[in-house]
Amino acid sequence: MSDGVVLGEMAETVATARVIEPHAGDHSDAGHTHESACLNCGTALVGSHCHACGQAAHVHKTLGAFFHDLLHGVFHFEGKIWRTLPLLIVKPGKLTREYIDGRRASYVSPIALFLFCMFLLFTTINTMSGDISSKASTSIDSALTQERRDLVDLEGERKAPDLNAERRLQIDEALRQTRDNIAALEKLKTSGIKATNIDMNEFETFSDVPSINAAFAKWKENPGLALYKVQTYSYKLSWALIPISVPFLWLLFPFSRRFGLYDHTVFVTYSLCFMTLLTILAMLGSRTTFPALGILGLAPPVHMYLQLRGTYGVSKFGAWWRTWFLSMFAFTALMLFAGLILMEAGG
Repeated sequence: MSDGVVLGEMAETVATARVIEPHAGDHSDAGHTHESACLNCGTALVGSHCHACGQAAHVHKTLGAFFHDLLHGVFHFEGKIWRTLPLLIVKPGKLTREYIDGRRASYVSPIALFLFCMFLLFTTINTMSGDISSKASTSIDSALTQERRDLVDLEGERKAPDLNAERRLQIDEALRQTRDNIAALEKLKTSGIKATNIDMNEFETFSDVPSINAAFAKWKENPGLALYKVQTYSYKLSWALIPISVPFLWLLFPFSRRFGLYDHTVFVTYSLCFMTLLTILAMLGSRTTFPALGILGLAPPVHMYLQLRGTYGVSKFGAWWRTWFLSMFAFTALMLFAGLILMEAGG
């Protein structure tokens, strides 16, 4: 991924986090106006924020203040990240319970942290993606050339005077798919991802779901394009891991009146943040002698156990058996998410 794309995605991530937590960290008076009434709703001001709509009383109007806010958001993440991460790693149950119970001012919200972690994950994947192309057989340029040839052939056939209606519809669909492939390949070429087609002749897969079979067929035809689509849809649909996972966690407390879906959603989101950071660490560790696979194998169940105990206040035995089931549920949720991505990428 090029530096421009990375900076663009960083800015997008910071902006998204600011929308979720818009006022945290707004403490500097430099470069701000001093108003007697709220500039947003006109309410008379009492204190540093409008008591009617919540907007800050002093709104910056200088370029220096604008870039100060940008740098503060990028490098400090509202100042809460350094209080949130240690708890997320060492005492995940305490962090989850604190947020559920309303003690939130000191911590990054689960969804803001999730977006930030996903940005880091896919930035790391794109940075390290050059290793995928060791068995290249057809370059992206060759694939583009072939797709463009197919486009010319289809457009020529589309102009035939004796074309029947059914064949015209088939050609129109093929034209749409070919143009989509060309657009995706051009984005792949300019994105900086060093992925090309890989020899997949001996790879076979069978599924009862036709769309998954179609996705694997397209992967065999053009793995570079398929990889680009998988990465794109994985990033765009990463949020789907949360609603996919929550029902599985609910199954561990099906008759509980104390813990509702909100509690489970906060638990799942913080847990996914930790697993994402762990995956990043393992990917970086794979470049060194760091025991990456050992961490991936041992850390998740330990983290689940600690988070279950701290969040739900269950006994050691209750946390232990729930950890086993939760590990299986997590694997199932991941497979469902992978199936969703394959169906989207193969569409």
